[in-house]
Amino acid sequence: MNFPISIKAVVIDLDGTLLNTAPDLAHAAELMMADLGMTCPSPETIATYIGNGVSRLVKRVLTGDMEAEPDTELFDRAIKLYQKHYGDNVSRESRPFPGVEEGLKAFRQMGLHVACITNKAEQFTVPLLKDTGLFDYFELILSGDSLPKRKPDPLPLLHACEVFKCRPAELLLIGDSLNDTQAARAAGCPVFCVPYGYNRGRPVTELDLDAVVPSLYEASRLLLKAA
Repeated sequence: MNFPISIKAVVIDLDGTLLNTAPDLAHAAELMMADLGMTCPSPETIATYIGNGVSRLVKRVLTGDMEAEPDTELFDRAIKLYQKHYGDNVSRESRPFPGVEEGLKAFRQMGLHVACITNKAEQFTVPLLKDTGLFDYFELILSGDSLPKRKPDPLPLLHACEVFKCRPAELLLIGDSLNDTQAARAAGCPVFCVPYGYNRGRPVTELDLDAVVPSLYEASRLLLKAA
């Protein structure tokens, strides 16, 4: 890919890209497991579980496995506890990564449409973005329960293309994980990844992407607004 690339819109993942949410996600898991009388994985391990929504995160914490299904009754108890604890602590320590606000300001100054697309439920997404001062940067916010399908399905990206009246090739996704790159490729969108996020503990250089960018601000320097 030749840089700078010409786009009309940029959509950005939340957990691990915009915000360092791992401490609060882990804290809620610790409280949940204490309520259940179970031993909780380390915060470092929980960080590798992030990216597929709260339900899958809770299942991974309960089983210690990325894809295993826990006992149904146990999961039903656990998810209610987790949602309560996370809702009470959603922005306790979560903060923007370096370069995020500078990047969002740069996208705005360039006249680009800007959206946040996350697999996190809306009940957590909106207060988290408001509490951290990022909410007003976005024209569109799509949470994991906003549409019938979520990343890695291309639907959220294609929906954003419809909202912003642009072709997939004119919409850039910036994320941190396999979910993001799979969604972008399926939709036909370019995709950048940051190296500091939650890609199941694996480097993003292994993914099918167009660029690894140290920050959102650095990403802005690789872009031009399409006519």
